Amino acid sequence: MTTNRASARYEGFGKDGKGSITTKSGVLDAQPYGFGTRFEGQPGTNPEELIAAAHAACFTMALSFGLARAGYNGDTLETSAVVTLDQVDGGFQITKSALTLTGKVPGIGADEFAAIAAEAEKNCPVSKLLNCEITLDHSLEN
Repeated sequence: MTTNRASARYEGFGKDGKGSITTKSGVLDAQPYGFGTRFEGQPGTNPEELIAAAHAACFTMALSFGLARAGYNGDTLETSAVVTLDQVDGGFQITKSALTLTGKVPGIGADEFAAIAAEAEKNCPVSKLLNCEITLDHSLEN
């Protein structure tokens, strides 16, 4: 159906190495990443931040389509994702992606909103890809 592409380049090894990430769309063009951006808060990005962005975006779009199928006209959906990288068995593993959603959907009840959001979380392609705990906390604004 569709394919997308990104590339990473790493010069040097370990903590001293420096990398860059480039995406096909150009939204990331030699964006720096490395040990410092991943573990020490230095400027640049890291894989977990990119996964969090992808998960938040994918889930929010899936929810938008679910609400449209249910007959709702949009106002606003806002999702943040916090991806956790833990040290596990001597290595690292992404262990959790915590989604926090705030929605403003005229005419919907809290239970229906929660059900449609849960379905979107379960079926968004990035949720399906991640092999970790996924949580969803949501609130509905009137």
